[in-house]
Formats: sequence, structure tokens, C-alpha cells
Amino acid sequence: MLAIFCLRLACGLIGALMLFSTTLVNPRFYRTHFLTALGLTAVAMVVLRGTPGAWQWTALAAMFLTFAGSLVWSVDGAPGGRWLIGLTAATLTVTLGLAGLSETGRSGEESVSASGSPGLPVSQSSATRLANELTSAAVLGTATTAMLMGHSYLIAPTMSLTPLLRLLAGLFMALLLRIGLAAAVLWSWTAGHSLLNLKDETVLWLLLRWVVGLAAPLVLGWMAWEAAKIRSTQSATGILYVVVICCFLGELTSQLLWGNTGYLL
Repeated sequence: MLAIFCLRLACGLIGALMLFSTTLVNPRFYRTHFLTALGLTAVAMVVLRGTPGAWQWTALAAMFLTFAGSLVWSVDGAPGGRWLIGLTAATLTVTLGLAGLSETGRSGEESVSASGSPGLPVSQSSATRLANELTSAAVLGTATTAMLMGHSYLIAPTMSLTPLLRLLAGLFMALLLRIGLAAAVLWSWTAGHSLLNLKDETVLWLLLRWVVGLAAPLVLGWMAWEAAKIRSTQSATGILYVVVICCFLGELTSQLLWGNTGYLL
């Protein structure tokens, strides 16, 4: 669970850098993002050490690229910096997809051995699993990057609001896609389960996942958007702190629900 979460966050952080122009933000912001992604990928490698799979090679490539990116964004002009953002984001996306599908395969084998039948829940199909990983990464990456971007206005109060507003727009889009995917899987899950059965602890976890992890970030994100539009960047940053906490709790709860039910609720 921890390894996949770290890979999602690393992928989302680098991917979020593609939402705005590199000329609008101080190079330190990019360097910090690359170093953070490097640390997160390293943690994932340590946690999943000994686990076979092609994802290990792409993870090593991602670590090399994030390290190279941190060096490039330390040089004046950051030669090739924009190119490195795209390449690193693509490599981390492949790593996340391979790691997620590998986990799905192991879960499927356990399901077959336990039930004697080869069927898997719809949420464990390769396409749905991949969509789950990418939408989760997008939510985590845009929320965290927007919060960190808010801090940039403390030292550069005259900086353009375009990066922050684009990140918030990206967060809204990611949340809507995440809600759509979760709603489709929830519809499938309710075919055999009742949402009114309060004796089922899964229903209580679902409440936390949907209220805290999906609804709250939407409402708070809109508040941060309104605050940013009137250039109240400190208020927007404070709100985004809460958004990040809600998104982290929501995605961790989603992973817990998947482990307990086999559905990406």
C-alpha cells in the first residue's frame, strides 16, 4: 500500500509541473519537486524490494531522471528542463501502471486459489486498475503541487496567479474523473451489498472515503479558487493544506477498501 501510494504521489507531482509554463515559476520549485519524487520512488523501491516485475527497471530509470532533473534545474537556464519533466512523468506513469497491474495479478491469483474460480471483480480489470492509478496520481499531484505553489507567493507576492489557477483547475478535473470512476465501481459493488447496512464496516469506510476524500476537496478547492482570484494567496494556501490532508486520507481509505473488498471504491 505504501509503495503504490508513494509512486502515485511521485507521478502526480512531476505530471503537475506540465500544467504551467516553466518561465512563470522559480527554478527552485522544479528542483524541489524532482528531489521529492526521487525520495518517494526510492521509498517505493525499498518497500517492494525483492518483488519481481518489469516495474523495477522503469523505477530505476525514473530515479535516474529525477536526480538528473534536480541537477538540471540547479543550472542557470535549466537546459532541457522542460523535456526532462515530460520524460520523467512518462517514466513514472509506466512504473506506476506496471506496479499497479502486478499487484492486481497477485490479488487475482489469491482470489482464484481461494474461490477456485477465475473470476475477478470488475474493479480489478487491467483498464480499470490503470485508470484508478492515474486518476489517484492526478488528484494527489495537483493537490500537493497547488499547496506548495501557494507558498511561492510568500516569497514572490507579485508572481502571476496563472500557475496556481491552472493547478486548481487541474485538481477539479482530476477529482471529477476520480468521482466518476469511483461511482461506476460503487454501482457494481452495490449489486451484492447494501449501503444501508450499518453493521458492515465497509459502509462506514465508504462514508469517510466519499465525504472526506472526494466531496470535501471539491468544496475546499472551490474556496481556494475564489481566494486565489482576489489574490488572497495566503488564505488559498491554508485551505489547500486541508485539501491535501483530505486527499491523502481519501486515497489511503480507497486502498484500504480495495484490500478488504477487491473493489476500487
